[in-house]
Amino acid sequence: MKARGTVLSRRMAFAATISDWRTLKAGERVEILKHAHVVAAGQVEEVSVSGNVLWLVPSSPSESQLFMKSDGVHVRRT
Repeated sequence: MKARGTVLSRRMAFAATISDWRTLKAGERVEILKHAHVVAAGQVEEVSVSGNVLWLVPSSPSESQLFMKSDGVHVRRT
């Protein structure tokens, strides 16, 4: 049986926002947050080389969406 602290710390690490978007891979499921509210969810289509721009294929049928770090959004894996 795992210690409770280990389980909680892994859960928090998974839910933590990603500061370096370059670590995201195409196909990963993520949520986009702004002011602590989920504004979009879907799969990563592509991340720019600089890691400042993210293209997301939304969960609901729609066109890809573009998100920029400079817009103040955060990304977390789901």
